[in-house]
Amino acid sequence: MAILEFSGVSKQYGALRPLRLEQFAVGEGQLITLMGLDQPAAEVFIHLATGGTLPDSGRVEAFGRATSDITDSQEWLASLERFGIVSDRAAIIDALSVVQNLAIPFSLDIEPPAPEVREQALALAREVNLPEAAWDLAVGELSQADRMRVKLARALAFAPGLLLVEHPTAAIERSDVTAFAADLRSVVTGRGLGAVVMSMDREFADALGATMLMLEPATGKLTEQRRKGFRFWSR
Repeated sequence: MAILEFSGVSKQYGALRPLRLEQFAVGEGQLITLMGLDQPAAEVFIHLATGGTLPDSGRVEAFGRATSDITDSQEWLASLERFGIVSDRAAIIDALSVVQNLAIPFSLDIEPPAPEVREQALALAREVNLPEAAWDLAVGELSQADRMRVKLARALAFAPGLLLVEHPTAAIERSDVTAFAADLRSVVTGRGLGAVVMSMDREFADALGATMLMLEPATGKLTEQRRKGFRFWSR
């Protein structure tokens, strides 16, 4: 059963052409790398998936319900907890430690967090493979890869049913890409999550080992890609 489905979707957003998706679906426990969306298009995809914006044409369904059926703002805000969003746009506070940043979803009293809240934060840090030496460092001192692990951990805080990941390796050092891909895959498979990872990074996509779909922007059609080493071609 699909937990996110796009059918005949088109959305204008100021680019040369609209974002088009003829047919796309992700199910429970399915990990998909969606290629061919640049960062602005990926942001629009996330807004469509979560109901933050509606398509100009077509239909988006999330968790069995059309996003157009959600008309109450409180209901929409509540529905967002079913999504974990990993994006460079997601706010983390550089001056606070890793533990403090990961404690914020559970409590605003973080100086220091209560023992039970700290343990919740540490559980997330361990899950995304943040090294123990980094737990009490300010986030501003971390590598780009570990900053992205903090954002991944924050996205998991409310036990989402679907993970949406937007260009996670755009700022990561190339030497860290494969390890981050392994950690992301471990989280997704360990939780049995559905996940859509938007990326233009083929090295990362190969390392992630997910189903890979390439978007043809002009038509909205998706073509599954096969891997051979680090080269890709269509089925």
